[in-house]
Amino acid sequence: MAIISELEEESSSRPSMLPFRATFDSSNPLGFLQKVFDFLGEQSDYLKKPSAEEEIAAAVRAAKEKLRKAEKDSVKPVEKMPVEKESVKPTMAPSSSKPMEAEKPKEDKKDGPIVPNKGNGTDLENYSWVQTLQEATVNIPVPTGTKARSVVCEIKKNRLKLGLKGQDPIIDGELYRPVKPDDCYWNIEDQKMISILLTKQDQMEWWKCCVKGEPEIDTQKVEPENSKLADLDPETRSTVEKMMFDQRQKQMGLPTSDELQKQDILKKFMSQHPEMDFTNAKIN
Repeated sequence: MAIISELEEESSSRPSMLPFRATFDSSNPLGFLQKVFDFLGEQSDYLKKPSAEEEIAAAVRAAKEKLRKAEKDSVKPVEKMPVEKESVKPTMAPSSSKPMEAEKPKEDKKDGPIVPNKGNGTDLENYSWVQTLQEATVNIPVPTGTKARSVVCEIKKNRLKLGLKGQDPIIDGELYRPVKPDDCYWNIEDQKMISILLTKQDQMEWWKCCVKGEPEIDTQKVEPENSKLADLDPETRSTVEKMMFDQRQKQMGLPTSDELQKQDILKKFMSQHPEMDFTNAKIN
């Protein structure tokens, strides 16, 4: 069954975003992705960037990791039975009629940085964030059906503010390090998740937190993600390489991999049937 997918212009804060329409066929997901790359090639120079392949490969891995995390979160942990604490009765001092105060149990102080999540960031109560050396991504869940016009988002060099109109801000604080506001943007995914991309000004430093005041991570435990295609599983790598090859071929006016395959099939057929005349044949 085909599903019509539309990326609305209002789903991004950039007024230059163009509407994109494509038909998604569950039996041919690669065809949908190919149309996405065609759109990118026609409307921008993104695919001409030297790092385009690595960034797309990283996006594929991030999507797969998000899917694995969602499947993992769907499994509810076994609840532990609460353990009753014994009450401590005050004891009498030997030389005094006043009861001695019971010793208070020592509280475990969680000093020091925490272990980062799988995206080298932190999962907080109202939002989560992940990072690479070049950028940080903040994900904020919102009520289903939220529209872009109801979102209030201010991205400044040293400050981030995000919320919904008529409500208290979800995030409002000073960023851990400066960003490049012109290279930052936000959008709504499936009308239930706001995603903010923050491009770091210093792209050689891991952030300890996204907004100052939140728990800091131990940057020594950050696991840098190698964005090379060699790190992908064979099936994913083959898919990404095919899409990038087809896009480069189209930009140069050359046949795509599918078209080359059809040409090879036609050549074999012609060689097997020399008695047939293909001079005036029109083959799509």
